[in-house]
Amino acid sequence: MERTAPPGGTAPPAPAGPAAGGVPALLGGVPRQCCPRETAGTGARRTPEASPRGTAPGGVRPWRLLPTPAGTPFTFWYTVVLCATALIAAHADPAVVHALLQGSSTDVAHLVRTPELVLVGSALWIAGGPASPFTAGFVLVLTALERRVGGLRTAGVFLLGHVLATLATEVPVGLAVLAGNLPGSSLHRMDYGVSFGVAAACGALAGLLPLWLRVLLPAVLGGMLVRDLLAFTDPLTEWGHLIALVVGIAAWPLVRRWHAARRLPPGARQTAPQG
Repeated sequence: MERTAPPGGTAPPAPAGPAAGGVPALLGGVPRQCCPRETAGTGARRTPEASPRGTAPGGVRPWRLLPTPAGTPFTFWYTVVLCATALIAAHADPAVVHALLQGSSTDVAHLVRTPELVLVGSALWIAGGPASPFTAGFVLVLTALERRVGGLRTAGVFLLGHVLATLATEVPVGLAVLAGNLPGSSLHRMDYGVSFGVAAACGALAGLLPLWLRVLLPAVLGGMLVRDLLAFTDPLTEWGHLIALVVGIAAWPLVRRWHAARRLPPGARQTAPQG
Protein backbone atom coordinates (compact mmCIF):
# COMPACT_ATOMS: atom_id res chain seq x y z
CA MET A 1 0.00 0.00 0.00
CA GLU A 2 1.43 3.37 -0.96
CA ARG A 3 2.41 5.62 1.86
CA THR A 4 1.15 9.16 1.75
CA ALA A 5 1.51 12.08 4.10
CA PRO A 6 -1.55 13.06 6.01
CA PRO A 7 -3.21 16.35 5.08
CA GLY A 8 -1.11 19.25 6.34
CA GLY A 9 1.75 16.93 7.23
CA THR A 10 5.13 16.34 5.70
CA ALA A 11 6.30 13.49 3.54
CA PRO A 12 8.42 10.86 5.23
CA PRO A 13 12.14 10.91 4.43
CA ALA A 14 13.08 9.17 1.24
CA PRO A 15 14.71 5.81 1.72
CA ALA A 16 18.41 5.46 1.16
CA GLY A 17 19.33 4.40 -2.30
CA PRO A 18 20.65 5.61 -5.60
CA ALA A 19 19.56 9.13 -6.44
CA ALA A 20 19.25 10.69 -9.87
CA GLY A 21 22.29 10.23 -11.99
CA GLY A 22 23.40 7.11 -10.08
CA VAL A 23 24.79 9.07 -7.05
CA PRO A 24 23.71 7.55 -3.71
CA ALA A 25 21.74 9.90 -1.47
CA LEU A 26 22.94 10.76 2.06
CA LEU A 27 20.99 9.56 5.12
CA GLY A 28 19.51 12.31 7.23
CA GLY A 29 20.72 12.51 10.80
CA VAL A 30 23.63 10.09 10.32
CA PRO A 31 26.99 11.86 10.95
CA ARG A 32 30.33 11.43 9.15
CA GLN A 33 29.01 10.01 5.92
CA CYS A 34 31.30 9.77 2.92
CA CYS A 35 30.75 12.31 0.23
CA PRO A 36 29.03 11.08 -2.92
CA ARG A 37 31.40 9.69 -5.47
CA GLU A 38 32.03 11.61 -8.60
CA THR A 39 30.02 10.65 -11.59
CA ALA A 40 31.57 8.71 -14.40
CA GLY A 41 32.01 11.87 -16.43
CA THR A 42 34.13 13.63 -13.80
CA GLY A 43 35.69 10.76 -11.90
CA ALA A 44 36.92 8.67 -14.79
CA ARG A 45 40.48 7.46 -14.55
CA ARG A 46 42.89 9.77 -16.35
CA THR A 47 45.06 8.22 -18.95
CA PRO A 48 48.57 9.52 -19.61
CA GLU A 49 48.55 12.20 -22.24
CA ALA A 50 50.32 11.40 -25.41
CA SER A 51 53.57 13.24 -26.04
CA PRO A 52 53.36 16.14 -28.46
CA ARG A 53 54.00 15.17 -31.99
CA GLY A 54 57.73 15.11 -32.72
CA THR A 55 58.70 14.99 -29.05
CA ALA A 56 61.03 12.19 -28.03
CA PRO A 57 60.38 10.16 -24.85
CA GLY A 58 61.31 12.06 -21.72
CA GLY A 59 60.24 15.44 -23.14
CA VAL A 60 63.31 15.96 -25.32
CA ARG A 61 62.58 18.18 -28.29
CA PRO A 62 65.31 17.79 -30.92
CA TRP A 63 64.41 20.97 -32.78
CA ARG A 64 65.48 23.03 -29.74
CA LEU A 65 69.07 22.22 -30.68
CA LEU A 66 68.69 24.60 -33.65
CA PRO A 67 68.19 28.38 -33.50
CA THR A 68 64.84 30.00 -34.23
CA PRO A 69 63.93 33.66 -34.84
CA ALA A 70 61.68 33.80 -31.76
CA GLY A 71 63.49 31.48 -29.34
CA THR A 72 67.13 32.38 -30.05
CA PRO A 73 67.16 35.55 -32.18
CA PHE A 74 70.84 36.36 -31.63
CA THR A 75 72.09 32.96 -32.76
CA PHE A 76 69.55 32.71 -35.59
CA TRP A 77 70.31 36.04 -37.25
CA TYR A 78 74.04 35.72 -36.60
CA THR A 79 73.89 32.36 -38.41
CA VAL A 80 72.09 34.00 -41.33
CA VAL A 81 74.87 36.60 -41.57
CA LEU A 82 77.57 33.92 -41.48
CA CYS A 83 75.78 31.97 -44.21
CA ALA A 84 75.72 35.12 -46.36
CA THR A 85 79.43 35.81 -45.88
CA ALA A 86 80.20 32.13 -46.56
CA LEU A 87 78.37 32.41 -49.90
CA ILE A 88 80.34 35.55 -50.72
CA ALA A 89 83.63 33.83 -49.88
CA ALA A 90 82.69 30.84 -52.03
CA HIS A 91 81.35 32.59 -55.14
CA ALA A 92 82.71 36.14 -55.25
CA ASP A 93 85.83 37.16 -57.16
CA PRO A 94 88.90 35.89 -55.25
CA ALA A 95 90.52 39.30 -55.31
CA VAL A 96 87.42 40.88 -53.76
CA VAL A 97 87.23 38.16 -51.11
CA HIS A 98 90.91 38.61 -50.22
CA ALA A 99 90.42 42.36 -49.88
CA LEU A 100 87.40 41.87 -47.61
CA LEU A 101 89.21 39.37 -45.41
CA GLN A 102 92.32 41.49 -45.24
CA GLY A 103 90.26 44.51 -44.25
CA SER A 104 88.53 42.50 -41.50
CA SER A 105 91.70 40.92 -40.12
CA THR A 106 92.49 41.57 -36.46
CA ASP A 107 96.22 41.83 -37.08
CA VAL A 108 98.34 44.29 -35.13
CA ALA A 109 98.34 46.91 -37.87
CA HIS A 110 94.52 47.02 -38.03
CA LEU A 111 94.09 46.84 -34.26
CA VAL A 112 96.25 49.93 -33.87
CA ARG A 113 94.32 51.93 -36.50
CA THR A 114 90.69 50.72 -36.34
CA PRO A 115 90.26 48.30 -33.43
CA GLU A 116 86.45 48.51 -33.16
CA LEU A 117 85.91 47.97 -36.89
CA VAL A 118 88.12 44.90 -37.23
CA LEU A 119 87.03 43.30 -33.96
CA VAL A 120 83.45 43.31 -35.27
CA GLY A 121 84.32 42.65 -38.91
CA SER A 122 86.55 39.66 -38.17
CA ALA A 123 83.62 37.94 -36.40
CA LEU A 124 81.52 38.01 -39.59
CA TRP A 125 83.53 35.29 -41.32
CA ILE A 126 84.07 31.59 -40.72
CA ALA A 127 87.69 30.55 -41.07
CA GLY A 128 87.70 27.28 -42.97
CA GLY A 129 84.21 27.83 -44.39
CA PRO A 130 81.02 25.96 -43.51
CA ALA A 131 82.95 22.66 -43.33
CA SER A 132 84.89 23.90 -40.29
CA PRO A 133 83.98 22.12 -37.02
CA PHE A 134 83.52 25.53 -35.45
CA THR A 135 80.55 26.08 -37.77
CA ALA A 136 78.55 23.28 -36.17
CA GLY A 137 79.90 24.33 -32.79
CA PHE A 138 78.67 27.88 -33.36
CA VAL A 139 75.10 26.78 -34.09
CA LEU A 140 74.77 24.14 -31.36
CA VAL A 141 76.70 25.82 -28.55
CA LEU A 142 75.31 29.33 -28.98
CA THR A 143 71.76 28.01 -29.34
CA ALA A 144 72.08 26.02 -26.10
CA LEU A 145 73.65 28.96 -24.24
CA GLU A 146 71.10 31.48 -25.50
CA ARG A 147 68.18 29.29 -24.44
CA ARG A 148 69.61 29.31 -20.92
CA VAL A 149 70.81 32.89 -20.40
CA GLY A 150 69.27 34.98 -23.19
CA GLY A 151 70.50 36.62 -26.37
CA LEU A 152 72.24 39.74 -25.05
CA ARG A 153 74.16 37.79 -22.43
CA THR A 154 75.17 35.15 -24.96
CA ALA A 155 76.42 37.92 -27.23
CA GLY A 156 78.37 39.32 -24.28
CA VAL A 157 80.09 36.00 -23.55
CA PHE A 158 80.89 35.50 -27.24
CA LEU A 159 82.28 39.02 -27.63
CA LEU A 160 84.29 38.80 -24.41
CA GLY A 161 86.05 35.63 -25.55
CA HIS A 162 86.56 36.99 -29.07
CA VAL A 163 88.09 40.28 -27.90
CA LEU A 164 90.23 38.99 -25.01
CA ALA A 165 91.66 36.06 -26.96
CA THR A 166 92.42 38.32 -29.93
CA LEU A 167 94.24 40.89 -27.80
CA ALA A 168 96.07 38.19 -25.83
CA THR A 169 97.52 36.75 -29.03
CA GLU A 170 98.12 39.88 -31.10
CA VAL A 171 99.58 42.22 -28.48
CA PRO A 172 102.58 39.89 -27.88
CA VAL A 173 103.15 39.83 -31.65
CA GLY A 174 103.37 43.62 -31.72
CA LEU A 175 105.75 43.66 -28.77
CA ALA A 176 107.92 40.97 -30.37
CA VAL A 177 108.14 43.03 -33.58
CA LEU A 178 109.18 46.10 -31.59
CA ALA A 179 111.84 44.04 -29.81
CA GLY A 180 113.16 42.76 -33.13
CA ASN A 181 112.24 39.15 -32.44
CA LEU A 182 109.72 38.95 -35.31
CA PRO A 183 109.80 40.49 -38.79
CA GLY A 184 107.59 43.44 -39.66
CA SER A 185 105.41 41.25 -41.86
CA SER A 186 103.96 39.71 -38.66
CA LEU A 187 102.06 42.95 -38.11
CA HIS A 188 99.86 42.04 -41.10
CA ARG A 189 99.12 38.44 -40.13
CA MET A 190 95.69 37.34 -41.40
CA ASP A 191 93.40 36.67 -38.45
CA TYR A 192 89.60 36.40 -38.60
CA GLY A 193 86.74 34.05 -37.72
CA VAL A 194 84.29 33.14 -34.96
CA SER A 195 86.30 30.37 -33.32
CA PHE A 196 87.46 32.41 -30.30
CA GLY A 197 83.89 33.36 -29.47
CA VAL A 198 82.68 29.79 -29.94
CA ALA A 199 85.38 28.47 -27.60
CA ALA A 200 84.36 31.02 -24.92
CA ALA A 201 80.66 30.15 -25.33
CA CYS A 202 81.50 26.45 -25.06
CA GLY A 203 83.40 27.01 -21.82
CA ALA A 204 80.54 29.09 -20.39
CA LEU A 205 77.89 26.56 -21.42
CA ALA A 206 79.73 23.76 -19.61
CA GLY A 207 79.04 25.51 -16.31
CA LEU A 208 75.28 25.05 -16.82
CA LEU A 209 75.40 21.35 -17.69
CA PRO A 210 75.23 18.26 -15.44
CA LEU A 211 78.44 17.39 -13.61
CA TRP A 212 79.68 14.72 -16.01
CA LEU A 213 79.18 16.99 -19.04
CA ARG A 214 80.61 19.93 -17.12
CA VAL A 215 83.86 18.01 -16.83
CA LEU A 216 83.77 16.14 -20.13
CA LEU A 217 83.08 19.04 -22.49
CA PRO A 218 86.01 21.31 -21.47
CA ALA A 219 88.29 18.27 -21.14
CA VAL A 220 87.58 17.03 -24.67
CA LEU A 221 87.76 20.47 -26.27
CA GLY A 222 90.84 21.42 -24.29
CA GLY A 223 92.54 18.17 -25.25
CA MET A 224 91.88 18.80 -28.94
CA LEU A 225 93.25 22.33 -28.67
CA VAL A 226 96.38 21.20 -26.83
CA ARG A 227 96.95 18.52 -29.48
CA ASP A 228 96.71 21.16 -32.23
CA LEU A 229 99.00 23.45 -30.26
CA LEU A 230 101.64 20.74 -29.97
CA ALA A 231 101.40 20.16 -33.72
CA PHE A 232 102.62 23.78 -34.04
CA THR A 233 100.57 24.40 -37.18
CA ASP A 234 99.21 27.78 -36.05
CA PRO A 235 100.34 28.29 -32.43
CA LEU A 236 98.95 31.81 -32.03
CA THR A 237 95.47 30.73 -33.06
CA GLU A 238 95.55 27.64 -30.86
CA TRP A 239 96.72 29.70 -27.89
CA GLY A 240 93.81 32.02 -28.62
CA HIS A 241 91.36 29.11 -28.54
CA LEU A 242 92.69 27.93 -25.17
CA ILE A 243 92.54 31.44 -23.74
CA ALA A 244 88.94 31.86 -24.96
CA LEU A 245 87.97 28.53 -23.40
CA VAL A 246 89.43 29.66 -20.06
CA VAL A 247 87.53 32.96 -20.36
CA GLY A 248 84.29 31.03 -20.76
CA ILE A 249 85.05 28.79 -17.76
CA ALA A 250 85.88 31.87 -15.68
CA ALA A 251 82.38 33.19 -16.47
CA TRP A 252 80.65 30.23 -14.74
CA PRO A 253 79.49 32.23 -11.66
CA LEU A 254 78.04 34.90 -13.93
CA VAL A 255 76.22 32.61 -16.36
CA ARG A 256 74.83 30.54 -13.47
CA ARG A 257 73.40 33.70 -11.91
CA TRP A 258 71.87 34.69 -15.24
CA HIS A 259 70.40 31.22 -15.71
CA ALA A 260 68.90 31.22 -12.22
CA ALA A 261 67.36 34.66 -12.80
CA ARG A 262 65.69 33.50 -16.03
CA ARG A 263 64.10 30.55 -14.22
CA LEU A 264 62.37 32.79 -11.66
CA PRO A 265 58.67 33.65 -12.14
CA PRO A 266 58.11 36.98 -13.95
CA GLY A 267 57.09 38.77 -10.74
CA ALA A 268 60.16 37.57 -8.85
CA ARG A 269 62.58 38.66 -11.58
CA GLN A 270 61.96 42.31 -10.80
CA THR A 271 63.21 41.89 -7.24
CA ALA A 272 66.06 39.49 -8.04
CA PRO A 273 69.59 40.99 -7.99
CA GLN A 274 70.87 41.79 -11.43
CA GLY A 275 74.16 40.19 -12.44
